[in-house]
Amino acid sequence: AAAAPTISSVQKLVLYETRARYYLVGSNPAETKYRVLKIDRTEPKELVIIDDRHVYTQQEVRELLGRLDLGNRTKIGQKGSSGLSRAVSAFGVVGFVRFLEGYYIVLITKRRKMADIGGHAIYKIEDTNMIYIPNDSVRVTHPDEARYLRIFQNVDLSSNFYFSYSYDLSHSLQYNLTVLRMPLETLKTETSQTQQESFDIFEDEGLSTQGGNGIFGISSKPYEKYVWNGKLLEAVKNTVHRDWLLYIIHGFCGQSKLLIYGRPIYVTLIARRSSKFAGTRFLKRGANCEGDVANEVETEQILYDASVMSFSAGSYSSYVQVRGSVPLYWSQDISTMMPKPPITLDQADPFAHVAALHFDQMLQRFGSPIIILNLVKEREKRKHERILSEELVAAVTYLNQFLPPEHAIIYIPWDMAKYTKSKLCNVLDRLNVIAESVVKKTGFFVNRPDSYCSILRPDEKWNELGGCVVSTGRLQTGVLRTNCVDCLDRTNTAQFMVGKCALAYQLYSLGLIDKPNLQFDTDAVRLFEELYEDHGDTLSLQYGGSQLVHRVKTYRKIAPWTQHSKDIMQTLSRYYSNAFSDADRQDSINLFLGVFKPTEGKPHLWELPTDFYLHHRNTLSLSQTRRSYTYWWTTGVLEHLPLPFDEVTCVENRRKLTVKKFHKYEEEIDIHNEFFRPYELSSFDETFCLAMTNSTRDFMPKNVGIDPSPFTVRKPDETGKSVLGNKSNREETVLQRKTAASAPPPPSEEAVSSSSEDDSGTDKEDEGAVPQRSTPVKVTDTGDNTKITENVVQSTKDVYGVNLSDLPSEDDLSIYTRFVQLGQSQHKQDKSSQQLCSKHHLDRVINLIPISSFSEDNIYEVQPPRADRKSIEIFHAHIQAGRGNMQPLGKDDFLMYREYIRNRYM
Repeated sequence: AAAAPTISSVQKLVLYETRARYYLVGSNPAETKYRVLKIDRTEPKELVIIDDRHVYTQQEVRELLGRLDLGNRTKIGQKGSSGLSRAVSAFGVVGFVRFLEGYYIVLITKRRKMADIGGHAIYKIEDTNMIYIPNDSVRVTHPDEARYLRIFQNVDLSSNFYFSYSYDLSHSLQYNLTVLRMPLETLKTETSQTQQESFDIFEDEGLSTQGGNGIFGISSKPYEKYVWNGKLLEAVKNTVHRDWLLYIIHGFCGQSKLLIYGRPIYVTLIARRSSKFAGTRFLKRGANCEGDVANEVETEQILYDASVMSFSAGSYSSYVQVRGSVPLYWSQDISTMMPKPPITLDQADPFAHVAALHFDQMLQRFGSPIIILNLVKEREKRKHERILSEELVAAVTYLNQFLPPEHAIIYIPWDMAKYTKSKLCNVLDRLNVIAESVVKKTGFFVNRPDSYCSILRPDEKWNELGGCVVSTGRLQTGVLRTNCVDCLDRTNTAQFMVGKCALAYQLYSLGLIDKPNLQFDTDAVRLFEELYEDHGDTLSLQYGGSQLVHRVKTYRKIAPWTQHSKDIMQTLSRYYSNAFSDADRQDSINLFLGVFKPTEGKPHLWELPTDFYLHHRNTLSLSQTRRSYTYWWTTGVLEHLPLPFDEVTCVENRRKLTVKKFHKYEEEIDIHNEFFRPYELSSFDETFCLAMTNSTRDFMPKNVGIDPSPFTVRKPDETGKSVLGNKSNREETVLQRKTAASAPPPPSEEAVSSSSEDDSGTDKEDEGAVPQRSTPVKVTDTGDNTKITENVVQSTKDVYGVNLSDLPSEDDLSIYTRFVQLGQSQHKQDKSSQQLCSKHHLDRVINLIPISSFSEDNIYEVQPPRADRKSIEIFHAHIQAGRGNMQPLGKDDFLMYREYIRNRYM
């Protein structure tokens, strides 16, 4: 028996209403299994939900709805008025929420597929519907209800909220695949426990009769920190079947296809924003009393070979890194209306209590080493950002005293702003050195052992790689935690460089490149950079209220001059958002996440002077237990390091899993059925894998004779048309990529090292670099007419990649002439005369021996498959149908069509 993720059997929902109840009918995509929820509408303020946990067939559901319709008509036998009306169709339940009146149900009514991981679809919420449950006859109205509803709906669920029916988005790929590889004995004991504890009489039906063909379906408890509708589902979590519970994450999800000579490699970027201490830029800084920090986002890059779609047989790799505010008690006062308000430390924390709680969470989830990359300014005329650095160094030094040296927290300070202004050094080169050392320490996840070629031709960098090597591949142990003050612009560039370095190792581990190195200006890196910029823009909009101000191109100093005006606009947009709209957004987030619960007789949300007390629980009640100042980690974490405690097989972690045994071909574990949907009519135009961003179509130059490898360095100004410019359904966030795709190429070496802020100097150097590229030549230069004509006609170097000299040498010409003559004399020989000719007659002619041992000179010789008579008849009928000559339908065809109509509509 093997293990597979359990696929939710509630993916299509229809809400039916009567005056007394709502009936929520959920089915699987094939519409063969149904579940029904009964929601009472007669209770004005309570939520009464009944789940009979029975799995219905289509026929049973039709009969049930028919009986409900008949029973709820006002007059028996009356046909005009229906007793049961269809209210809305949906794809999932976000949750149930109550303010001052009764409960509302929030349903997902539109979704869009954003990514695909091993056949498991990830969807983005496109639209939701909020329905008031109690009937109007029992409704108790409240004057402030409408205002709370407006605040709640201010959290736009259609912007960057994601869910999946079969893949746990709150956990990393490493966790999800480690769970599937648990020892079978563990799973068997887990299944027997489920049988004993289960109240659902239908849940474990037929387990004993399955024999050896059973497959363990595993679903894990989501990681609460990254779930955004946890509080909305709290009311029903223990009363309904788990298939009704759909957990959503907030952040970013993007996927692109890297084509390596036709082999599809999917590059996916998933960012999970923490729902603890969540909020907007100046209103949420530092950490709360439980160690949760502001703007905490876990970014995971997943790489897999899409030609094999299975978690057990495919090749998967992932790398995780984290960003988050400096884990101290600090804030910035925005009442002064300054662009950079002063940083104040709110509480003294000599024993680094908050930092200890934060790093304890990280050790549990990621293992060791925890590496901090601190990008804040070190040298300032007025002490501003340096305050945070000094406190963070003190906290890390204190905490490291008690950890074993091999698991100590590694602290890397690097003033990125200072290096950017410096003319002597290149920011990204220095970041690349840091990235290499970080990836070597943490390693990355890959689910297959090292390939044989890497053992035969070992790479120096590969042998120094850290992480944990196991029989099934490699595990990432530890994580990089990057921060600046806002964790937006500088952080995104640093994360991109670390991600680029890890991507090279991931491609190497899957046997796709021969050395773990990737160059800038290759199609692969351009595709990856575009993903990271979308990711940065989206996260920046969520926290800071504007897109990124400084991008990777800014730090490479190749940004177009139009970018400067855009940067100024983004800075103004960010300032406006922080000053005027952030407070309302913070109220909405507090209400949505259940941090504030409206209560009759207590102050309303808009009456609170601050939300400090909502996020810091220790201000309202003192905890009875005090954590140790020296043993600051959770018990059991240290014994398993460098492995993360969350991924270790132990009793505590097994309790987080739900294991059930299924038949081999049951839909709950059949990912092939879930992905290909054989029962649905699909068209190529709507297929997700064809519509996604593609390295060959969108990034590869369109020149003739170009090298199709995505790892070939291109000229900075040659690229395929950017897909992001003409995709109407992409968000507004991404429109700037048009400029990035058609940006001028980087200047000469001198210009690269110059400062982006010194406008006059860079301008001159950029002008000097122009004639070296095939861009229009300056008119002021004299004697440039020849250059202009050269630029119009493409050189052979541009077209074919090699330079042809003017004329071949005389020796080469004579050899070529003799070769041509030999060929001509060979072709003149008739086959019959060749047989008659004696040996001495052919002495002067070269015998061309076929290179291949096959009769035809090819790599493989293949016999075309023979088509049987029936196939030929079908093909001929198909051709005739295309010309309008339809074949008469036989008896079997009529029967099949009649059966289809009966099943579908009757």
